[in-house]
Amino acid sequence: MQVARAFEDIARQIREELSRGRLRPGDRLPAERELAVQFGVSRNTLREALRSLEIAGLITLRKGAAGGAFINDTNGDTVVTSIKDMFSLGAVTTEQITQARISVESAIIRAACEVHTAADIRKLRENLELAAEATKRNDFFARANAHLEFHLILARATRNPILIVVMEALIGVMRQFLHSIGPQQIADYVLPSRKRFMQYFEARNADAAVKEMEQHLKRVNRNYLALLGERSNSNEIIAERR
Repeated sequence: MQVARAFEDIARQIREELSRGRLRPGDRLPAERELAVQFGVSRNTLREALRSLEIAGLITLRKGAAGGAFINDTNGDTVVTSIKDMFSLGAVTTEQITQARISVESAIIRAACEVHTAADIRKLRENLELAAEATKRNDFFARANAHLEFHLILARATRNPILIVVMEALIGVMRQFLHSIGPQQIADYVLPSRKRFMQYFEARNADAAVKEMEQHLKRVNRNYLALLGERSNSNEIIAERR
């Protein structure tokens, strides 16, 4: 218990140094021996603290003469990976992901409606062109990736790093899900919805834009649930025949 409290306390103190700006991305922490003396702990306890910080994505441990513990330039990768792992382990469902997307996307749309620029509108329209071209080619993954990228462009238009990271995590899960189900012959109702959305978004009509996106995401979720149900029923039939 004492060892656990000791390494947690060390990790907490290093986090405090980061929050106060005394440690910055790219900084190298002192050598293990020096840190162990500074905190009054064994090197094993210190290593536990450093490993916990590495798992959290705050530092990188490098070996060799030029190695050591280095402060990371945090970019949200840990959040993205954690949520993807939750989905892989079955800790969250597609319905829960959709609920989260609706809530997050509503906040993103409202924020972006206030600050979006002509460059943001241009990127969104270029994305729609890519999606339309992929639809004509009947390229499922290219079309799906374009549709998902649309949400990331919206998030970046907010200039809010927290909203961007959360959306990246949710879209990461959706990419994982789409690759797991494989190509599907589904009627593309997305582009008509996107065109209506863009009319509202360009006019900075946040309420109408949010409503359009919410209806779209709910429809997407219904299709995914139907698809998963069909797959589940097929697997049950195969199992019975065996």
